[in-house]
Amino acid sequence: MAYKHAPSGLATVAWLFILLGSCGAGTIAPTGTNPPADQRPWTLVWRDEFEGANGSAPDASKWTFDLGGGGWGNNELETYTNRTQNAFLQDGRLVIQALKETTAGPDKIPRAYTSARLKTLGLAQWTYGRVEARMKMTAGQGLWPAFWMLGSDITQVDWPNCGEIDIMENIGREPSIIHGTLHGPSYSDGAGIGSAYTLPGSQRFADDFHVFAVEWEANVIRFYVDNNLYATRTPPELPSGANWVFAKPFFIILNVAVGGDWPGNPDASTVFPETLVVDYVRVYQRQ
Repeated sequence: MAYKHAPSGLATVAWLFILLGSCGAGTIAPTGTNPPADQRPWTLVWRDEFEGANGSAPDASKWTFDLGGGGWGNNELETYTNRTQNAFLQDGRLVIQALKETTAGPDKIPRAYTSARLKTLGLAQWTYGRVEARMKMTAGQGLWPAFWMLGSDITQVDWPNCGEIDIMENIGREPSIIHGTLHGPSYSDGAGIGSAYTLPGSQRFADDFHVFAVEWEANVIRFYVDNNLYATRTPPELPSGANWVFAKPFFIILNVAVGGDWPGNPDASTVFPETLVVDYVRVYQRQ
């Protein structure tokens, strides 16, 4: 998640920052307008369809939480919690809900908003694959939903050396636009290697579900919206001398940030609660 640094002073999550049905479960063919040379089909290796009782917490065998506030390096306003008020299952979907409420996190500092940030760190990780989610965005000014990945070695090498793959980021003032970006050493923060995708006809990502995906293989990462290929990234695009840090295990993150340097803060037009609804998250790999 571009600009998404973890707050200093958090022990086990220091530097952690900064997923429905057009594709069915099982095996799918390569997608996009520019098929890869490798024509082997993608085979489903991991998924969460978010089946469970309404109001229940996400599957603890698949997801854990980042907790707390401190701005996360971006002057954000939320405290992340693991409460079912902020992350819960509803009608076979995951809802991440940002609320306007004053709550203190582990640091005991009250903040005006709460939200949730889920991750697979310590539970599931992958090297290469098609990683996709079907989601419907939040709609308000100052909201920052994201579906992204970090290198699993982040606690050893820190960010941005671990690498970051932003599969989808959206900010409230751009309701028709999402961003896909790579971050690594010498190409991080505002220097990330990214592209935007805009829905046609002034449609908004908050009005319906869309599928966001990357196809990540050796020396190439392709970005898709609804199976439309809109960006392809390869090592030659990096700054001179920069390392391609995407040949190792990564884990998945889903979150909704409130406020911050990039999206700006909520204003009178922002109506809480604001929700990111996730139909599914799926990971495929080549047979």
